[in-house]
Amino acid sequence: MLNIAVISEVPRITKSSKELLVAIKSLGHNPSYLRPSKLSLNLNGEIKVSKGEKELQLDGMIIRNLGFALTLEQFLFRVTTLTEIEKKGAISVNPIKSIVLARDKLRSLIALKESGIPIPNTSVSEDLLDAINITKSYKKAVMKPLVGSLGLGSVKVDDEDTAFRIAKSLVLINQPIYLQKYIEKPHRDIRVFVIEDQIFGAMYRISNSWKTNIFQGATPQRVKDLKGISEIAIKASEVLGLIYAGVDIVEDLEGNYYVIEVNACPQWKGISTVVGRSPAIDIVKAIVRRIKK
Repeated sequence: MLNIAVISEVPRITKSSKELLVAIKSLGHNPSYLRPSKLSLNLNGEIKVSKGEKELQLDGMIIRNLGFALTLEQFLFRVTTLTEIEKKGAISVNPIKSIVLARDKLRSLIALKESGIPIPNTSVSEDLLDAINITKSYKKAVMKPLVGSLGLGSVKVDDEDTAFRIAKSLVLINQPIYLQKYIEKPHRDIRVFVIEDQIFGAMYRISNSWKTNIFQGATPQRVKDLKGISEIAIKASEVLGLIYAGVDIVEDLEGNYYVIEVNACPQWKGISTVVGRSPAIDIVKAIVRRIKK
């Protein structure tokens, strides 16, 4: 029997985490739910990670959530703690270094671009005037946080005044200005859910808004023809070293595809709806196979 933990900072266990816990138990293993903030890293003699007074003994961990709006200190501590658990021999899905890479939109986009994966024109600057000039050259742009999820904090700008006000606000709070050229799309984007280099499912996220996140009200619809997107999605997942991933792809009006970002801890409410089942059991089987290698 393997000890496999679901790692998530959410105090109330989410539906996806519950599905993972049930899947772990259904395969005959011992599940647990751990919040990173409740773990301690002790360097008294041997390096140990503990919960309360008990040292953790894990064979594997499925990392779902490190926390929202973290300070740099919290983020570094949680990443270091989970890395030490990996060093003790626990297999993590996804690997913590891949989660950190995917969470940093700039670094992950650089990795994708260097691998030949199409991405939208993107610029990042801390200089206000540079940001305004970049916005003018893009004509329509999306300003978004370098670290974020669910589409929160992303703003579409198509005039200098709006760009100036938002960019100035970011500069005043010491945030870089992350700009991506807005791609005109047919009222939808595509989320492809990849598990172990296979397509679990793909869905259109349809919305009358420019934002097409399920969290923000988009309607999921199954993508039946994967031609043109499956190879891109699988390669994007491989480049970032992810065992499973949610790859966000936008299609322009000419039918060209671009990867917007890759989520290392994707939600799957929408994909479960269109596929007809949860990916939880597949994810757990993936970690069990790696533990038993």
